[in-house]
Amino acid sequence: MAITFVVANQKGGIGKTTTATTLAGILGKRKKTLLIDADPQGNSTSTYQAVIEDQATLYDVMVDSDKLPLEDAIQHMENGDIVASDPLLSKAEKMLDGDVEGLYRLKDAVEALEGYDYIVIDTAPSLNVILYNCLIAADQVVIPVTADAYALQGLEQLHETIKAVQRRQNPNLSIAGLLLVKFSGRSNLEKTVQVDLHELADKMGTKLFDTAIRECVKTKEAQTKKKLLIDYAPNCTTMQDYIRFVEELLQD
Repeated sequence: MAITFVVANQKGGIGKTTTATTLAGILGKRKKTLLIDADPQGNSTSTYQAVIEDQATLYDVMVDSDKLPLEDAIQHMENGDIVASDPLLSKAEKMLDGDVEGLYRLKDAVEALEGYDYIVIDTAPSLNVILYNCLIAADQVVIPVTADAYALQGLEQLHETIKAVQRRQNPNLSIAGLLLVKFSGRSNLEKTVQVDLHELADKMGTKLFDTAIRECVKTKEAQTKKKLLIDYAPNCTTMQDYIRFVEELLQD
């Protein structure tokens, strides 16, 4: 069965999609990997140039009463295999809310899928039924964080959500670690926040990854050209950092 990673943080604009697509890209060079876009904004879907018209998406998998197989929603794109998101996912939240079975739609779909070694799930910056589905279906959570004044904001609430899922629906779920992104390491604030994140990671029973992800202009260029960073700029500093992060992630 595939190892499933969820990339999550309820704070927006911190590089979840870059982390998810780059993680999927690196793993995809080694093993059979699927990216699932569970964010209604669909940034991963856009990066992969996947379509949503006349094509089954994650929305259809989540709401189909006959349980549409995840395999039927997979698109084989130049950047890799993806299950596309859809703005309608926002509607799915309301449809599944209060439905106990609805919490397990993604888990059931993932468990029925064969032929993949890794699954990476990109999530929306919110705590909702779709995120619960992702956490229940996952093995490990990667939490990207930025070293700014608001870095810790919301992390405790996310941790409480993860603990609730561990207690009730998915005892095998673990937090792989906090991943520092968009990092320069030059400011005193960043250094202070880095210490705080180490302490918070300890409280969460996890770690701050040794590798911090530096920013470079190639990342934004790759997004504009709808290319994976590993293909567009394999030697840039950001890409090299992500490669070291993945080595850390797979060592555990």
